[in-house]
Amino acid sequence: MALTNEIIQAQLEAKFADQVTAFSTASDMLSFESPAAMNLKVMQFLFDELGFTFLSDLCGVHYPDNAGAELVVVYHMHNFVENIRLRYSIAVSIAQPDVFTASKLFEAANWMERETYDFFGINFIGHPNLKRILNVEEMDYFPMRKEFPLEDQTRIDKDDEMFGRG
Repeated sequence: MALTNEIIQAQLEAKFADQVTAFSTASDMLSFESPAAMNLKVMQFLFDELGFTFLSDLCGVHYPDNAGAELVVVYHMHNFVENIRLRYSIAVSIAQPDVFTASKLFEAANWMERETYDFFGINFIGHPNLKRILNVEEMDYFPMRKEFPLEDQTRIDKDDEMFGRG
């Protein structure tokens, strides 16, 4: 029997009940969420029981307007045998951005978690070498967070009148 998004969702709901939520399908890719404390349990289940043995991508997203869930970690996983992918996400507070590392389950997570830490400040608990990887160690901020304006609002050359819009 072929593995489908409906079967994956049913097995996740049977195993984790209301701990997995927000199921949706876009471009034939199943997406869902769970609490941050469940990330290793969910990924271990996906790995062992459903054959999602490849972590394609791990990244961070900053939603400054989501109070208490400003930072999101997104995992893209692939089952090569069934050729099916899924997107799994967890949200954490910017005040306590702690997530358990997936580097013991997926070796590829090592670099991706370091990069996500470097740019978003998400602390991957248990990571073997969580330090900046692309930015300088002296940086005291995380550049991909939406905490700074995109451009200097005092610049006069950005005035709409200069572009015929004012």
